[in-house]
Amino acid sequence: MTELQEVVVVDAVRSAIGKSGRKGMEKGGQLCQASAQDLLAAVMRGLLDRVKNKAPDFDEKEIEDVVVGCLSQIGEQGSNIARIAALLAGIPHEASAYTINQYCNAGLKGINSATRAIKCGDGDVYLCAGVELMSHYGMGSDIQVAMEAKYPIRFTSRIDDTGMAVPQGVCAEMISADHGHSREDLDKFGMWSMEKSVEAQRKGWHDELIVPVEFEWEGKKHLVKKDETIRDKAVDDPEAYWENLKQLKPPFKPDGGIVTAGNSSQIVDGAGAVLLMNAKKAEKLGIEPMCRISACASAGGEPVPMLLAPIPACEKAMKRAGKKIDDFDIIEPNEAFASPLLVFAKELGYDPHDPRVNPTGGAIGMGHPIGASGVIWFAEMVHHLKRINGQAGMMMMCGGGGIGIATIVEKV
Repeated sequence: MTELQEVVVVDAVRSAIGKSGRKGMEKGGQLCQASAQDLLAAVMRGLLDRVKNKAPDFDEKEIEDVVVGCLSQIGEQGSNIARIAALLAGIPHEASAYTINQYCNAGLKGINSATRAIKCGDGDVYLCAGVELMSHYGMGSDIQVAMEAKYPIRFTSRIDDTGMAVPQGVCAEMISADHGHSREDLDKFGMWSMEKSVEAQRKGWHDELIVPVEFEWEGKKHLVKKDETIRDKAVDDPEAYWENLKQLKPPFKPDGGIVTAGNSSQIVDGAGAVLLMNAKKAEKLGIEPMCRISACASAGGEPVPMLLAPIPACEKAMKRAGKKIDDFDIIEPNEAFASPLLVFAKELGYDPHDPRVNPTGGAIGMGHPIGASGVIWFAEMVHHLKRINGQAGMMMMCGGGGIGIATIVEKV
């Protein structure tokens, strides 16, 4: 029987995040005219160059697989973008590659899948990444393309019964109604996310893991190296920012709703990458790991309302790691919407405004580039765990159709 191997995080990086919108560089986001393939390749290459600086003897031919999370696998994000971007990044062709779609969970699912493979001895080195240019392809665009195609498309008549056709924002409204949340509860969480994002950016925390990305558009070169979604007003003029939040309309439930753009994740563009390695391999190369991955878990939950499946996923992961919620220095739930995060806190036994929660900001403050988010926020978590010399962190994400995922990391 093969002995289970210890899996460590060698390094983790991300691109700066850009606002969504393809209206030209003047009005659209800073990445809106980039190619998803080039963006992902640049982040991968940036990660590997950093690793080579740490370990000159590291041979990229030893990468077993490149695993990429991506929701809308059409156009430039289709045709197994993992393989295309890997080759564009100069990764040797000996490395295999595959792309995962598990909605918002995709990036973290790639990390968990690679972790299990290394544990079982199926390779020593995996490059995990994620990308989403929401400026080019919004959620559901893959289905829309199929519906508009000239060849016949059939969807089961029971699609509504599965919950996949129920917007997540509607589900967030249902969760708040079931749990008695007020508009103030959600907006307070949303404002707190933005405040943490501003403070982290000002402290230079994001700079430690952002890979500058350069691309050309209409004969001009554009260098992207700073998040453009963070609003300083939340810290510089909190009263005015709060008033702005109160004025936002609830799009998912216009009559009496409380879920707004101010307490939901921003629609953005971005990419991230993480290198995982067998601990023995890292030691042989003289690499000091950032942390080790001690447990992973997935779980299904109610498809309507979806978004609460991270609760059983976390419970599974904590049991596998022998941890309790008080053992974590960082709790990193993806901020798709404020309402489920308040329920996560209640059910898992921590205060929703605990300083351990998303200490460098979250998707409400910075953005949620669907397929990339699991990698981006994992990168934020492991860097901050090292920064504070913490012992353990837990990340959780909710996904479409009622799927949850969790990952626990610990100091080596």
